[in-house]
Amino acid sequence: MAAGNQTRVTEFVLMSFSSLSSEIQDVLFLAFLAIYLVTLIGNSLIILVTLADPMLQSPMYFFLRNLSFLEIGFNMVIVPKMLGTLIAQDTSISFLGCATQMYFFFFFGVAECFLLATMAYDRYVAICSPLHYPIIMNQGTRVKLAAASWFPGFPVATVQTTWLFRFPFCANNKVNHFFCDSPPVLKLVCANTARFEVYAIVGTILVVMIPCLLILCSYTLIVASILKIPSAQGKHKAFSTCSSHLLVVSLFYVSLSLTYFRPKSNNSPESKKLLSLSYTVVTPLLNPIIYSLRNNEVKNALSRTFHKALALRKLIL
Repeated sequence: MAAGNQTRVTEFVLMSFSSLSSEIQDVLFLAFLAIYLVTLIGNSLIILVTLADPMLQSPMYFFLRNLSFLEIGFNMVIVPKMLGTLIAQDTSISFLGCATQMYFFFFFGVAECFLLATMAYDRYVAICSPLHYPIIMNQGTRVKLAAASWFPGFPVATVQTTWLFRFPFCANNKVNHFFCDSPPVLKLVCANTARFEVYAIVGTILVVMIPCLLILCSYTLIVASILKIPSAQGKHKAFSTCSSHLLVVSLFYVSLSLTYFRPKSNNSPESKKLLSLSYTVVTPLLNPIIYSLRNNEVKNALSRTFHKALALRKLIL
Protein backbone atom coordinates (compact mmCIF):
# COMPACT_ATOMS: atom_id res chain seq x y z
CA MET A 1 0.00 0.00 0.00
CA ALA A 2 1.15 3.53 -0.65
CA ALA A 3 2.07 5.67 2.33
CA GLY A 4 -0.61 8.18 1.34
CA ASN A 5 -3.31 5.61 2.06
CA GLN A 6 -2.24 5.34 5.71
CA THR A 7 -4.25 7.12 8.40
CA ARG A 8 -4.44 7.30 12.16
CA VAL A 9 -7.25 4.95 13.11
CA THR A 10 -9.04 5.84 16.34
CA GLU A 11 -11.84 3.32 16.05
CA PHE A 12 -12.96 0.30 14.07
CA VAL A 13 -16.35 -0.73 12.71
CA LEU A 14 -17.41 -4.33 13.24
CA MET A 15 -19.37 -5.53 10.22
CA SER A 16 -20.72 -8.45 12.27
CA PHE A 17 -23.84 -9.85 10.53
CA SER A 18 -24.76 -6.63 8.69
CA SER A 19 -25.25 -8.53 5.41
CA LEU A 20 -28.32 -10.21 6.90
CA SER A 21 -31.78 -8.65 7.09
CA SER A 22 -32.90 -6.88 10.27
CA GLU A 23 -35.45 -9.63 10.98
CA ILE A 24 -32.77 -12.34 10.89
CA GLN A 25 -30.51 -10.19 13.07
CA ASP A 26 -33.31 -9.89 15.64
CA VAL A 27 -33.67 -13.67 15.70
CA LEU A 28 -29.90 -14.07 16.07
CA PHE A 29 -29.92 -11.58 18.94
CA LEU A 30 -32.55 -13.55 20.87
CA ALA A 31 -30.77 -16.84 20.18
CA PHE A 32 -27.32 -15.56 21.19
CA LEU A 33 -28.73 -13.79 24.25
CA ALA A 34 -30.36 -17.01 25.44
CA ILE A 35 -27.15 -18.97 24.81
CA TYR A 36 -25.11 -16.29 26.60
CA LEU A 37 -27.31 -16.34 29.71
CA VAL A 38 -27.42 -20.15 29.84
CA THR A 39 -23.64 -20.26 29.44
CA LEU A 40 -23.05 -17.80 32.28
CA ILE A 41 -25.55 -19.48 34.60
CA GLY A 42 -24.39 -23.01 33.79
CA ASN A 43 -20.70 -22.32 34.25
CA SER A 44 -21.31 -20.21 37.37
CA LEU A 45 -23.29 -23.05 38.91
CA ILE A 46 -20.44 -25.46 38.19
CA ILE A 47 -17.97 -23.14 39.94
CA LEU A 48 -20.21 -22.66 42.98
CA VAL A 49 -21.16 -26.32 43.35
CA THR A 50 -17.62 -27.67 42.94
CA LEU A 51 -16.42 -25.16 45.55
CA ALA A 52 -19.21 -25.77 48.08
CA ASP A 53 -19.88 -29.50 47.85
CA PRO A 54 -17.39 -31.69 49.78
CA MET A 55 -18.07 -34.60 47.41
CA LEU A 56 -16.67 -32.67 44.44
CA GLN A 57 -13.15 -31.95 45.64
CA SER A 58 -11.28 -34.37 43.36
CA PRO A 59 -8.72 -33.06 40.80
CA MET A 60 -11.18 -33.57 37.93
CA TYR A 61 -13.59 -31.04 39.42
CA PHE A 62 -10.76 -28.66 40.25
CA PHE A 63 -9.85 -28.53 36.54
CA LEU A 64 -13.52 -28.39 35.58
CA ARG A 65 -13.89 -25.32 37.81
CA ASN A 66 -10.96 -23.71 36.01
CA LEU A 67 -12.55 -24.51 32.65
CA SER A 68 -15.88 -22.98 33.69
CA PHE A 69 -14.16 -19.81 34.89
CA LEU A 70 -12.25 -19.65 31.61
CA GLU A 71 -15.44 -20.11 29.56
CA ILE A 72 -17.17 -17.28 31.41
CA GLY A 73 -14.28 -14.94 30.63
CA PHE A 74 -14.09 -16.13 27.02
CA ASN A 75 -17.80 -15.50 26.53
CA MET A 76 -17.79 -12.07 28.19
CA VAL A 77 -15.00 -10.89 25.90
CA ILE A 78 -16.94 -11.65 22.70
CA VAL A 79 -20.71 -11.97 23.15
CA PRO A 80 -21.83 -8.66 24.80
CA LYS A 81 -20.35 -6.57 21.98
CA MET A 82 -21.81 -8.95 19.39
CA LEU A 83 -25.25 -8.56 20.97
CA GLY A 84 -24.88 -4.78 20.80
CA THR A 85 -24.09 -4.89 17.09
CA LEU A 86 -27.20 -7.00 16.48
CA ILE A 87 -29.86 -5.16 18.50
CA ALA A 88 -28.60 -1.56 18.74
CA GLN A 89 -26.44 -1.48 15.62
CA ASP A 90 -23.59 -0.31 17.89
CA THR A 91 -20.90 -1.43 15.49
CA SER A 92 -18.08 0.95 16.43
CA ILE A 93 -15.30 -0.09 18.80
CA SER A 94 -12.39 2.10 19.89
CA PHE A 95 -8.80 1.34 18.91
CA LEU A 96 -7.96 0.47 22.52
CA GLY A 97 -11.20 -1.50 22.92
CA CYS A 98 -10.41 -3.57 19.84
CA ALA A 99 -6.87 -4.28 21.06
CA THR A 100 -8.18 -5.21 24.53
CA GLN A 101 -10.80 -7.55 23.10
CA MET A 102 -8.20 -9.27 20.90
CA TYR A 103 -5.75 -9.58 23.81
CA PHE A 104 -8.19 -11.34 26.11
CA PHE A 105 -9.57 -13.44 23.27
CA PHE A 106 -6.11 -14.86 22.62
CA PHE A 107 -5.37 -15.16 26.33
CA PHE A 108 -8.49 -17.24 27.08
CA GLY A 109 -8.19 -19.19 23.80
CA VAL A 110 -4.59 -20.26 24.44
CA ALA A 111 -5.38 -21.09 28.07
CA GLU A 112 -8.26 -23.32 26.97
CA CYS A 113 -6.00 -25.25 24.58
CA PHE A 114 -3.58 -26.12 27.36
CA LEU A 115 -6.27 -26.67 29.99
CA LEU A 116 -7.99 -29.25 27.77
CA ALA A 117 -4.63 -31.03 27.48
CA THR A 118 -4.25 -30.92 31.26
CA MET A 119 -7.72 -32.41 31.70
CA ALA A 120 -6.78 -35.22 29.29
CA TYR A 121 -3.68 -35.93 31.38
CA ASP A 122 -5.85 -35.99 34.52
CA ARG A 123 -8.12 -38.62 32.91
CA TYR A 124 -5.04 -40.60 31.84
CA VAL A 125 -3.73 -40.76 35.41
CA ALA A 126 -7.19 -41.57 36.81
CA ILE A 127 -7.79 -44.47 34.41
CA CYS A 128 -4.28 -45.83 33.91
CA SER A 129 -2.99 -45.40 37.49
CA PRO A 130 -6.10 -45.33 39.70
CA LEU A 131 -4.26 -46.44 42.88
CA HIS A 132 -1.62 -43.71 42.53
CA TYR A 133 -4.07 -41.05 41.30
CA PRO A 134 -4.53 -39.26 44.68
CA ILE A 135 -0.76 -39.16 45.21
CA ILE A 136 0.18 -38.00 41.70
CA MET A 137 -2.61 -35.44 41.42
CA ASN A 138 -2.19 -33.95 44.88
CA GLN A 139 -3.09 -30.35 45.73
CA GLY A 140 0.33 -28.98 44.80
CA THR A 141 0.46 -30.79 41.46
CA ARG A 142 -3.00 -29.74 40.36
CA VAL A 143 -2.30 -26.08 41.20
CA LYS A 144 0.95 -26.19 39.22
CA LEU A 145 -0.79 -27.83 36.24
CA ALA A 146 -3.55 -25.22 36.30
CA ALA A 147 -1.01 -22.39 36.47
CA ALA A 148 0.95 -23.96 33.61
CA SER A 149 -2.27 -24.04 31.56
CA TRP A 150 -3.12 -20.39 32.19
CA PHE A 151 0.38 -18.92 31.84
CA PRO A 152 1.04 -19.41 28.05
CA GLY A 153 -1.88 -17.09 27.31
CA PHE A 154 0.02 -14.06 28.61
CA PRO A 155 3.07 -14.07 26.28
CA VAL A 156 1.08 -15.21 23.23
CA ALA A 157 -1.62 -12.55 23.68
CA THR A 158 0.93 -9.83 24.48
CA VAL A 159 3.17 -10.47 21.47
CA GLN A 160 0.32 -11.04 19.00
CA THR A 161 -1.70 -7.99 20.04
CA THR A 162 1.07 -5.43 20.54
CA TRP A 163 2.81 -6.42 17.30
CA LEU A 164 -0.37 -6.23 15.21
CA PHE A 165 -1.57 -2.90 16.61
CA ARG A 166 1.81 -1.24 16.06
CA PHE A 167 1.28 -1.54 12.28
CA PRO A 168 -0.08 1.48 10.37
CA PHE A 169 -3.71 1.07 9.29
CA CYS A 170 -5.40 2.14 6.06
CA ALA A 171 -8.34 4.53 5.78
CA ASN A 172 -10.73 1.58 5.66
CA ASN A 173 -11.49 0.67 9.29
CA LYS A 174 -14.24 -1.89 8.70
CA VAL A 175 -13.51 -5.25 10.38
CA ASN A 176 -15.43 -7.97 8.55
CA HIS A 177 -16.16 -10.00 11.68
CA PHE A 178 -18.29 -9.87 14.83
CA PHE A 179 -15.24 -9.26 17.04
CA CYS A 180 -11.66 -7.99 16.71
CA ASP A 181 -9.94 -11.12 15.47
CA SER A 182 -6.42 -11.17 14.04
CA PRO A 183 -7.07 -12.15 10.37
CA PRO A 184 -9.74 -9.50 9.56
CA VAL A 185 -7.85 -6.76 11.43
CA LEU A 186 -4.64 -7.78 9.63
CA LYS A 187 -6.34 -7.09 6.29
CA LEU A 188 -6.62 -3.40 7.23
CA VAL A 189 -2.86 -2.98 7.70
CA CYS A 190 -0.92 -0.77 5.27
CA ALA A 191 2.48 -2.45 5.65
CA ASN A 192 4.41 -5.60 4.88
CA THR A 193 3.05 -8.21 7.31
CA ALA A 194 5.02 -11.24 6.06
CA ARG A 195 7.01 -11.66 9.28
CA PHE A 196 3.88 -11.33 11.37
CA GLU A 197 2.10 -13.95 9.27
CA VAL A 198 5.00 -16.36 9.72
CA TYR A 199 4.81 -15.76 13.47
CA ALA A 200 1.04 -16.33 13.40
CA ILE A 201 1.43 -19.67 11.59
CA VAL A 202 4.24 -20.87 13.86
CA GLY A 203 2.36 -19.67 16.93
CA THR A 204 -0.76 -21.53 15.84
CA ILE A 205 1.20 -24.74 15.32
CA LEU A 206 2.75 -24.50 18.78
CA VAL A 207 -0.41 -23.43 20.62
CA VAL A 208 -2.84 -25.76 18.83
CA MET A 209 -0.81 -28.79 17.83
CA ILE A 210 1.31 -29.33 20.96
CA PRO A 211 -1.70 -29.60 23.33
CA CYS A 212 -3.53 -31.61 20.67
CA LEU A 213 -0.66 -34.10 20.46
CA LEU A 214 -0.60 -34.35 24.26
CA ILE A 215 -4.31 -35.12 24.20
CA LEU A 216 -3.86 -37.77 21.49
CA CYS A 217 -1.01 -39.41 23.42
CA SER A 218 -3.05 -39.40 26.63
CA TYR A 219 -6.07 -40.98 24.97
CA THR A 220 -4.01 -43.54 23.10
CA LEU A 221 -2.73 -44.79 26.45
CA ILE A 222 -6.22 -44.52 27.94
CA VAL A 223 -7.75 -46.65 25.18
CA ALA A 224 -5.00 -49.26 25.57
CA SER A 225 -5.69 -49.37 29.31
CA ILE A 226 -9.48 -49.56 28.87
CA LEU A 227 -9.19 -52.51 26.49
CA LYS A 228 -7.50 -54.44 29.30
CA ILE A 229 -10.51 -53.97 31.62
CA PRO A 230 -12.25 -57.37 31.84
CA SER A 231 -15.82 -56.22 32.54
CA ALA A 232 -17.98 -54.66 29.83
CA GLN A 233 -19.54 -52.31 32.37
CA GLY A 234 -16.11 -50.97 33.38
CA LYS A 235 -15.16 -50.39 29.76
CA HIS A 236 -18.41 -48.58 29.05
CA LYS A 237 -18.01 -46.29 32.06
CA ALA A 238 -14.45 -45.37 31.11
CA PHE A 239 -15.27 -44.82 27.44
CA SER A 240 -18.29 -42.61 28.27
CA THR A 241 -16.05 -40.33 30.32
CA CYS A 242 -13.51 -40.06 27.49
CA SER A 243 -16.04 -39.53 24.71
CA SER A 244 -17.48 -36.40 26.33
CA HIS A 245 -14.07 -34.77 26.57
CA LEU A 246 -13.05 -35.79 23.07
CA LEU A 247 -16.24 -34.34 21.60
CA VAL A 248 -15.54 -30.86 22.92
CA VAL A 249 -11.83 -31.13 22.11
CA SER A 250 -12.60 -32.06 18.50
CA LEU A 251 -15.06 -29.19 18.03
CA PHE A 252 -12.70 -26.66 19.60
CA TYR A 253 -9.43 -27.69 17.92
CA VAL A 254 -10.80 -28.37 14.43
CA SER A 255 -12.60 -25.02 14.15
CA LEU A 256 -9.65 -23.19 15.69
CA SER A 257 -7.16 -24.79 13.28
CA LEU A 258 -9.27 -24.10 10.19
CA THR A 259 -9.57 -20.45 11.18
CA TYR A 260 -6.02 -19.58 12.19
CA PHE A 261 -3.53 -21.61 10.18
CA ARG A 262 -3.74 -19.08 7.34
CA PRO A 263 -4.32 -15.53 8.67
CA LYS A 264 -4.84 -14.03 5.19
CA SER A 265 -6.44 -16.99 3.45
CA ASN A 266 -8.98 -16.64 0.72
CA ASN A 267 -11.68 -18.44 2.63
CA SER A 268 -15.08 -16.76 2.72
CA PRO A 269 -15.45 -14.29 5.64
CA GLU A 270 -18.93 -15.71 6.29
CA SER A 271 -17.55 -19.24 6.66
CA LYS A 272 -14.95 -17.92 9.10
CA LYS A 273 -17.68 -16.26 11.14
CA LEU A 274 -19.54 -19.57 11.28
CA LEU A 275 -16.40 -21.40 12.41
CA SER A 276 -15.74 -18.71 15.00
CA LEU A 277 -19.25 -19.09 16.42
CA SER A 278 -18.57 -22.77 17.08
CA TYR A 279 -15.77 -22.10 19.58
CA THR A 280 -16.78 -18.64 20.89
CA VAL A 281 -20.48 -19.31 21.51
CA VAL A 282 -21.38 -22.99 21.13
CA THR A 283 -18.47 -24.67 22.95
CA PRO A 284 -18.79 -22.59 26.16
CA LEU A 285 -22.48 -23.56 26.21
CA LEU A 286 -21.80 -27.27 25.72
CA ASN A 287 -19.00 -27.58 28.27
CA PRO A 288 -21.14 -27.45 31.45
CA ILE A 289 -23.63 -29.84 29.83
CA ILE A 290 -21.11 -32.37 28.52
CA TYR A 291 -18.70 -32.29 31.43
CA SER A 292 -21.14 -31.85 34.27
CA LEU A 293 -24.86 -32.24 33.72
CA ARG A 294 -24.28 -35.75 32.35
CA ASN A 295 -22.27 -36.53 35.48
CA ASN A 296 -24.32 -38.12 38.26
CA GLU A 297 -22.03 -36.72 40.97
CA VAL A 298 -22.62 -33.17 39.74
CA LYS A 299 -26.36 -33.79 39.33
CA ASN A 300 -26.56 -34.99 42.92
CA ALA A 301 -24.48 -32.04 44.13
CA LEU A 302 -26.75 -29.59 42.30
CA SER A 303 -29.78 -31.27 43.86
CA ARG A 304 -28.26 -31.05 47.35
CA THR A 305 -27.36 -27.40 46.86
CA PHE A 306 -30.85 -26.59 45.59
CA HIS A 307 -32.54 -28.27 48.56
CA LYS A 308 -30.18 -26.53 51.01
CA ALA A 309 -31.06 -23.20 49.41
CA LEU A 310 -34.78 -23.93 49.72
CA ALA A 311 -34.38 -24.96 53.37
CA LEU A 312 -32.40 -21.79 54.13
CA ARG A 313 -35.03 -19.65 52.38
CA LYS A 314 -37.79 -21.24 54.51
CA LEU A 315 -35.83 -20.51 57.69
CA ILE A 316 -35.35 -16.87 56.69
CA LEU A 317 -39.01 -16.45 55.82
